[in-house]
Amino acid sequence: MNSPPLNGEKSALLSREQNGAVAAVANPIRREIVSRSCAGMKSLCDDEIDLEDCKSSKDRDKSFRYHRTPKIYNQALLSGLAYCISSCSMILVNKFVLSGYDFNAGIFLMLYQNFVSVTIVSVLSISGLSRQNIYMETNKDWLPVNAIFVGMLITSMFSLKYINVAMVTVLKNVTNVITASGETYLFKKHHDGKVWAALILMIISAISGGITDLSFNGVGYAWQIVNCFLTASYSLTLRRVMDTAKQVTKSGNLNEFSMVLLNNTLSLPLGLILVLAFNEVEYLSKTPLLKMPMFWLVITFSGFLGLAISFTSMWFLHQTGATTYSLMGSLNKIPLSIAGIFLFKVPTSMENSMSILFGLLAGVFFAKAKMHERTQS
Repeated sequence: MNSPPLNGEKSALLSREQNGAVAAVANPIRREIVSRSCAGMKSLCDDEIDLEDCKSSKDRDKSFRYHRTPKIYNQALLSGLAYCISSCSMILVNKFVLSGYDFNAGIFLMLYQNFVSVTIVSVLSISGLSRQNIYMETNKDWLPVNAIFVGMLITSMFSLKYINVAMVTVLKNVTNVITASGETYLFKKHHDGKVWAALILMIISAISGGITDLSFNGVGYAWQIVNCFLTASYSLTLRRVMDTAKQVTKSGNLNEFSMVLLNNTLSLPLGLILVLAFNEVEYLSKTPLLKMPMFWLVITFSGFLGLAISFTSMWFLHQTGATTYSLMGSLNKIPLSIAGIFLFKVPTSMENSMSILFGLLAGVFFAKAKMHERTQS
């Protein structure tokens, strides 16, 4: 027969029952608090688009103050400098090859540069640098966007042969106008007033720059307009094709090495077909440039620069963020335009110089407006 519990045991039993009752009431409250905290964190991460590792800007500032060392600051500066040098050098070298050497085979130049990129990435892959395996299904999904990619490179070569570097940078702003209009029409994306104001300024600067351009060339301007449409089409279709391609990869992650290799590899057969279609083979067989070792050295260097842009842009983006990267891309056009005018002795006037400066500042204003739009969305 069980003996009745003692007073101490009764007190302990009563205390456990009370604690259990309190816990039963507290658990739903605790779960609600945790749930709201998680929801708040998720909302914060969703609102702050340009954050790294889902941290708010305040947390990121604290992380910078306490954890960011001078070494990392130096890496951000070094990566930004490398990106600016490689992107500016690529355009200037292409301009030098096409205009300085008077080379009339822009498609072949694009083809050779992509071949250099494929060779380097393949060597890096064989050396042990990991990359995503690419399947035939990925190639089929990527072919349409690759055709746009090739057209974008070729039209850029054609326009750069006839137009000075400064006007090319200003006219490229039209791409932003087409892209924003495409986003609004195709994806119903809303842009605020500052973005549209910057786009209008870009259009005005492009028109005024063309009117005051002392070295105006209708053929070059026509190629550049086509290039703007192809560049905008490439940016509008790239994300959709990337998502489709990721579904057929083994890991579901199509990394940057794979995209560089995929784009440049698929461009080789298409570029070869276009070289034959545009009858550049006949020109290549007659030009004495291909017998000059220095010419081969220059165009090989341009191939290295093309690949360097891909790697330095990824490095810079990793060290900073999308907003800084976008702003740097706009600011980068200013020294590029100045260098293009002085290096190639471009005839200019005060009106044309002001139009170019106006267009470059409009590009910076557009980048800042997009940054503000992202923080508000």
